[in-house]
Amino acid sequence: MSVIVKEISKQYGKQMALDQVSLEIKKGEVVGLLGPNGAGKSTLMKILSCFIPPTYGQASVNGYDVISQSMEVRKLVGYLPENNPLYTDMYVKEYLRFIAGIHKLGKSSGNRIDWLIQQTGLTVEINKKIGALSKGFRQRVGLAQAMMHDPEVLILDEPTSGLDPNQLIDIRSLIRSLGKEKTVILSTHIMQEVEAICDRAIIINKGKIVADDSTQNLKQKPKSNVLVVRFEEIVQANQLMAIKGVKGIKELSGQHWLIEYSEKENVRKNLMQWAMKNDLNIQSMQQQAMTMEEAFQGLTKS
Repeated sequence: MSVIVKEISKQYGKQMALDQVSLEIKKGEVVGLLGPNGAGKSTLMKILSCFIPPTYGQASVNGYDVISQSMEVRKLVGYLPENNPLYTDMYVKEYLRFIAGIHKLGKSSGNRIDWLIQQTGLTVEINKKIGALSKGFRQRVGLAQAMMHDPEVLILDEPTSGLDPNQLIDIRSLIRSLGKEKTVILSTHIMQEVEAICDRAIIINKGKIVADDSTQNLKQKPKSNVLVVRFEEIVQANQLMAIKGVKGIKELSGQHWLIEYSEKENVRKNLMQWAMKNDLNIQSMQQQAMTMEEAFQGLTKS
């Protein structure tokens, strides 16, 4: 097991930032850590990267405790914090050499730096000072420094912040490839990011885990009171609205409809009876699945 968290709590004065959070993340998983602002995501990441201690509970990375064996944990973890602190007076390659020195990479650092520059798309900017870079390229430098020592666990807080659409594709692909061999935990507010990168999503709200499931399962949760119905024949809107229990409709095509219904009525039965009475055939009828955005909102709204 790569990352294990057991009943972790973090308290700041009277505020409980994390409240008895427990989870396990295996090697080879790319996990999205989601939640509204102030939910406790960054606090959990800081605990796992040994920046702050928990108030209660235990956490370990590859068997090393984050409190009693923090130096061993730090060797295993690459961390990109949300605000991405960098030495802006340094040149890109100079800064990466500095980071390699901190990790004592020695003679192997040159090849590692060149590989990271190529992988993160920094080649065109290596002769610039970090302070002269756009936010997107600074984010790439931060990602390169997090990966410098080839860590077994990558913790990335908003890793694609400030990237343009073309840069997004490259960095998403890089994170996905890294996730085949490493444990990757990333925080983001962009649901499309979760769908594109993550195998699994953990949603935190008010310091507690409210969902922990595969992204596919979260998307497939049924959306309340909406049916997706496909007919063999063309049907009209006024016909559907006349069916008992139908509250609203949206046409996807003349044969394909979204039907919002009242919970008080057995609309499936009413639709089937109406179709038979009018000599119509229903090809399929199923509950509409949620999008990731809808699943997130349903689990985190007050």
